[in-house]
Amino acid sequence: MRVVLAEDLFLLRDGLVRLLEAHGFEIAAAVGSGPELDRALAELNPDVAVVDVRLPPTHTDEGLQCALRARRERPGRPVLVLSQHVERLYARELLADGSGAVGYLLKDRVFDAAQFVDAVRRVAAGGTAMDPQVIQQLLARRSDRDRPLSRLTPRELEVLELMAQGRSNTAIAAQLVVTERAIAKHTSNIFAKLGLEVSDDDNRRVLAVLAHLDRDR
Repeated sequence: MRVVLAEDLFLLRDGLVRLLEAHGFEIAAAVGSGPELDRALAELNPDVAVVDVRLPPTHTDEGLQCALRARRERPGRPVLVLSQHVERLYARELLADGSGAVGYLLKDRVFDAAQFVDAVRRVAAGGTAMDPQVIQQLLARRSDRDRPLSRLTPRELEVLELMAQGRSNTAIAAQLVVTERAIAKHTSNIFAKLGLEVSDDDNRRVLAVLAHLDRDR
C-alpha cells in the first residue's frame, strides 16, 4: 500500500515514515509543505494520503485544502487528516462530498501505533476513521437541544459513538463484549430514533450519523 505523507515537523515526519514502513506500507513520498503535497498527489497517485492540517507556506489549513483539492479532482481519494486540536469545521469539510475514504485523527493518536495504523488501512479501504474526541464533541453539542438524541439509551449512545468512529458491528460487539445480534438491534433502534434510513453499508451509515449530529438547525 503506497502512502504520501505530509508533515512539516521533520522528527514527526521521520517517525511516521518509520512506523508505517514497519507495518508494511510503502512511503511513496514524505513532504513538508503544501506545494510539495499537491505535486506528490498529482504525480504519484498513492493509495492513501496522511496529511497534517497545517503546512507551509500558510501554516493555517494548507494541508486540508490540498487534500480537498485532490478529492475534488478524484472523488473518493483516500485521505487521513491529522490535527493538533478538534476542529468540527475540518471534519465537516472532509465529509461534505459523501464519498467516504476519509479520516480525522488528533495527533495524539499517532502514539497509539495500532490505532493509527488501523485508521490508515480503514481509510485506504474506503472506510471512515473519525477521532473519538470529535464524536464526543458532536454528541455533547447536540445532546442538550436534540430531542431524538436524548431518547437514546446509555448503551445506544455507546454504540452510536463507536459507529460514528467507523467501527463495524463486529468490531463494536467485540469492544462491548456482546453479540453481533445485540449490536444489530441497537443499531436499528438508533437509526429509528434519529430518523435515518437503515443501511448495511458501514461507510454510508457513518456518514449519515455524522451528518445528523453535525447539521445546523
